[in-house]
Amino acid sequence: MPTVTLNGCAPVPLAHYLKALGILRLVAEQADAEARAFWLNDEFSLLTTLTPDTLAGFFLREYRPSPVLAPWNGGSGFFPKDNAAALAAIESSPPDRFSPYRGAIKAARRELKRLGLGAKPDGEAKAALLQSLRNSFPEAALGWLDAVVVLGQDGVRFPPLLGTGGNDGRLEFTNNFMQRLTEVLDPQSGLPTPESERWLRAALFAEAAPGLATKAPIGQFFPGAAGGANATSGFDGPSAVNPWDFILMIEGALLFAAASVKRLEVGDAGALVYPFCVRQAGIGYASAAGADETEARCEMWMPLWSEPAGMAELRAIFSEGRARIRGRAARTGVDFAQAAVTLGVDRGLAGFQRYGFQVRNGLAYFATPLDRIRVSRNARVDLLADLERWHDRLRQKAGPRANPEPPASISRALQQVERRIFELCRDDSPAHLQALLAALGAAERTLARSGKWTKDNYLHPLQGLRPEWLEKADDGSMEFRLAQSLAGMRARLNDRFFWLREQLEPVDIGSTREHSWANWAKQPSRDVAWHDGDLTEALSAILARRLVRVTQSGVAGWPDWSPRPATLADLSDFIEGRTNDALLADLIWGLSLLDWQRVKPLPAAPREAAAVIPSSLYALLRLSLRPAKTGGERNVLPVVPAILRRAMNGDGRAASEQAARRLRASGEAPLVASLPVAGEMARRTAAAVLFPIGPRDFSRLESYVLQPSGEVA
Repeated sequence: MPTVTLNGCAPVPLAHYLKALGILRLVAEQADAEARAFWLNDEFSLLTTLTPDTLAGFFLREYRPSPVLAPWNGGSGFFPKDNAAALAAIESSPPDRFSPYRGAIKAARRELKRLGLGAKPDGEAKAALLQSLRNSFPEAALGWLDAVVVLGQDGVRFPPLLGTGGNDGRLEFTNNFMQRLTEVLDPQSGLPTPESERWLRAALFAEAAPGLATKAPIGQFFPGAAGGANATSGFDGPSAVNPWDFILMIEGALLFAAASVKRLEVGDAGALVYPFCVRQAGIGYASAAGADETEARCEMWMPLWSEPAGMAELRAIFSEGRARIRGRAARTGVDFAQAAVTLGVDRGLAGFQRYGFQVRNGLAYFATPLDRIRVSRNARVDLLADLERWHDRLRQKAGPRANPEPPASISRALQQVERRIFELCRDDSPAHLQALLAALGAAERTLARSGKWTKDNYLHPLQGLRPEWLEKADDGSMEFRLAQSLAGMRARLNDRFFWLREQLEPVDIGSTREHSWANWAKQPSRDVAWHDGDLTEALSAILARRLVRVTQSGVAGWPDWSPRPATLADLSDFIEGRTNDALLADLIWGLSLLDWQRVKPLPAAPREAAAVIPSSLYALLRLSLRPAKTGGERNVLPVVPAILRRAMNGDGRAASEQAARRLRASGEAPLVASLPVAGEMARRTAAAVLFPIGPRDFSRLESYVLQPSGEVA
């Protein structure tokens, strides 16, 4: 079919998106049943047998307006104080194109008379009228009724797209729709008015029509044309609208039909379900604020598709627009961002335009464009299932709707996590998953600091992230490699493991051969040695505490082990200050949330002929903590904490001398006896000893600073 490009239709503003849907719906229902459409370069392309001229001619001479009525609203034209001119003109119009409208008006008047309603009804009278209209309206009028009202067991519910039953504050949509119809079509003859074609071509093809916009309201759908303060060069500006824009916008809104369904997962009698509609999330856009969540009606995600689709396909998409995420309905914008990545792929959609119905310009609600999500298969988003229950609980207790109000630090941590989730949904990359890991670690750190609040609200530690996080978040950086070596570190001390995470926060970690778990510690522990600030000092404090625990346990050798040991090259970079310590600290926290019991060791890397070796001071210090399993024929040295403490205090010379003496006393022959290293270099070298290394690297250190065993005097 020929393609007609509708330049006047775009995903933003919402009025123009709905206008595109209205054009396709009306053409398919009244002119060309095989018509299809798609979005290309933010323009709506219509595949139809109609040409641009015959398309315009259809709307000007053949289009039959959908009956859009709200006899339950004040200002709808049905009551004495209403402006009823447009309704009366359509009601008395002879042309056939208005016959569905006349039939619906007749049915509405009949029900108002039968129920004795001479004024706008409220409460039970309104509910009774709506039920009566649902039973008596002609078929042509039910589409509008279903789009604006839901009759459930718990009463009347109003979907958010069309206000509260077809009105938004003082703006009554149906009466305005009829007024705009009478501006473009003569009710008595059914022919277009003198300016109708210019208005129509501006609406369809964005042709210039200067000075023809009418001073009429358009409501929440087009904030830029709504008028108000600063809308023009003066203090205030009127609302200006192309009548065809308003007409086609309302026609497009009829595709959105709400339903009341039972939600078994929460036990509600009935809950309003609306296509692509969820609760507002105050993140993911430039002006995001927590207050948006409490004041907004909702947010909607409007689907965009790049392949031609007809009305049958679109009706299926909109009827199934109840986005689900891992077996449950999406509840917030954060949920929908995740669901969109899978829902869009499954339905052949190219993306979603996100709108928030937010309070702007005083007390008016505007459909504010927030974000655009491009749809592609995003395997990393699947990993978010690991934190779903933890995230839901945290949002329940720390979100903007939480009561009582949580500590500000926890609210900020939640916002940062959700911001990173949004970024990951936009871009499937290791960097964004790594950023989410860092945000999760920061949130865990914040919860640990607010221990009483956390326990009072039954928030458990986040634990059990799958090993796949390591693969999917690895960006090849030295910070990531170093962080994973520490995060997975453990020591077998008698009958249990001593995990690094137990030194970051007050948790008890248990494990089986298959997996591990974490709970908040019942009693304060001296093992928690992490403190924010200088990373070298934090790692040294952790090492000092591990030295105490190891000596107290009486185990032979240094028992720390990690399935992902650090390399000597990365440790050299750390010692010489070439690492991003802030990022490294965040990643240590984030990666500690994995279930490290399930992480398998990697195969040994090929031996490098000229690999980097850290300093001789590091080699002496590290050899003073010899693992029992990698000692080979060498002796297992007793752990002497004083050696490391001297280096932690910046005295590398004394530490190297004492380490050399300790090695000689155990039958070794170090090639160096004293190293004049001091200050920050000595402290970073001591902190580097905390990172586990593999047996091959340990042997390389031995060959670097020790004489071969056959040459020992």
